[in-house]
Amino acid sequence: MKNCIFKIVFLFLVWIASSCGVKKSLAARPDISGIETIDTARVKHSNTFYTLNNNLLRKNSQGLWELYIEGKPLERGIAAGSLGRELIKIQEDAFIGKVTELVPSEGYLNFLSKIVAWYNRKLHLNVPEEYKTEIYGVSRYASDDYNNFAEPYVRMLYAHGAHDIGHALQDLMLVGCTSFAAWGKKTDDGQLLIGRNFDFYAGDEFAKEKLVTFMNPSEGHKFMMYGWAGMMGAVSGMNIEGLTVTINAGKSKIPLVAKTPISILTREILQYASTIEEAIEIAKKRKVFVSESIMVGSAKDKKAVLIEVSPKNFGVYEVLNTNQLICSNHFQSEAYSKDKRNKKAIKESHSFYRYQRMTELLSQQEKLNPEEAAKILRNREGLKDKLIGYGNEKALNQMLAHHGIIFKSEEKKVWVSSNPYQMGEFVAYDLDEVFDKFIARKEEVIIASDKLNITADPFIETQQYRNYEAYRILSRKIEKATEKENTVKEADRLQFESLNPNYWATYYVLGKYHYVQKEYKKALIFFKKASKQEVTTVPDVKQIKKYIKKCKRKI
Repeated sequence: MKNCIFKIVFLFLVWIASSCGVKKSLAARPDISGIETIDTARVKHSNTFYTLNNNLLRKNSQGLWELYIEGKPLERGIAAGSLGRELIKIQEDAFIGKVTELVPSEGYLNFLSKIVAWYNRKLHLNVPEEYKTEIYGVSRYASDDYNNFAEPYVRMLYAHGAHDIGHALQDLMLVGCTSFAAWGKKTDDGQLLIGRNFDFYAGDEFAKEKLVTFMNPSEGHKFMMYGWAGMMGAVSGMNIEGLTVTINAGKSKIPLVAKTPISILTREILQYASTIEEAIEIAKKRKVFVSESIMVGSAKDKKAVLIEVSPKNFGVYEVLNTNQLICSNHFQSEAYSKDKRNKKAIKESHSFYRYQRMTELLSQQEKLNPEEAAKILRNREGLKDKLIGYGNEKALNQMLAHHGIIFKSEEKKVWVSSNPYQMGEFVAYDLDEVFDKFIARKEEVIIASDKLNITADPFIETQQYRNYEAYRILSRKIEKATEKENTVKEADRLQFESLNPNYWATYYVLGKYHYVQKEYKKALIFFKKASKQEVTTVPDVKQIKKYIKKCKRKI
């Protein structure tokens, strides 16, 4: 019966995937008139330094790639693609390549591509023409390795909605970020200070080559954003007017059709807004398909607010009678006060716990500065400094962040973290100085304000950090063996337990391993140990209790 139902659903999805709407979306292209007059030839000065007319890509001493692009949308896209083609290939291999690895056959991959095409059938109608044109320019330098999944332009357009689709369809909270803003009496100089962790994890390879983009568009404001090659949307950024954007995922129901990706919306705000009011007006114009909190900081307004968007609701959260704003992964505005999904997220996820921890750490600092902000973003402990294990999602530093970033909006200064996670050196940039140097065509000068850099977290030089990296490797090994019902050496299991003893998942992984091995007494011991640690979410607690009951029945 189940196989019959599956076949019916399969045939139905194939039918809708081949519908007229899907065909139109796959064939749609932006206006690329004049493309033949655009110079595409980059000059290679070294393996870490390229130029294309006034555009430039190079790697700095901290291992971060710095990209400067200017001009009209198609010119910018082509420059970004031509200069960064190798980096784009690395990102696609890490992200799309990982997906294809998980797909059991060519037939399933073809089926998956049809489902994705159907899901994104209206995506092109909800992305501004400017950004579609820019993405098209980039896509001319994308790899042909994944053309069986989708053509380069379509594939790269889809990629801009990957953030949204990931947490909406699977509710993975791959973007379980935490951020804060402080101003007035809460900072050492009274100026607006913003810090955030972008806890997006798509594999270790995906996060290796980070990209700081400085864009001088033909229209709108000059701005910077931090992300990865091929990504023209914004997840963290600041413009020359001192307006900043960062995004935090909220609880969403499964959408049936893609609309405007959040990163495209925040890119538009970054490029065209200079005040909070202007940012709100832009956000109101766009239809989104997931729930998201957008923290907008403004040098002109000297404060920050949260713009909370979802497919059927819109709210703005502004704090009163206080000089700090905290954001995790639940909504706080009155518009969502009765939202059932938001209430569930507060009750069952790790969002409110991180909110409380951020509140606790901010309360311990009378005055904040960028160095103190970095310490907060790197904090690995739980409430009241409890040891909750490395990698616990209840920590602000979950040991998986793509990056941390700090803004001083009124001075137009930004600090971006280097590897690993948000614990490497924070590299400082002054936007006024950066754009002056690029516009003056001073290719060889260092654009980072090195004297303002924040030193790396000493933790990365410790044995505890090395233990955690070894723990991650062993965790994958044991989980893979559990999935295939293979055995793991006792020495490896004992080492695994010793490497991260305060983390509930350590014992949960070992419990599942022994359960699959039908060693129910050993499994029960580990599941009980897991239950005594700081477990991440309510569903996790329920799952552990379920295994404990199953073990007792088996025994």
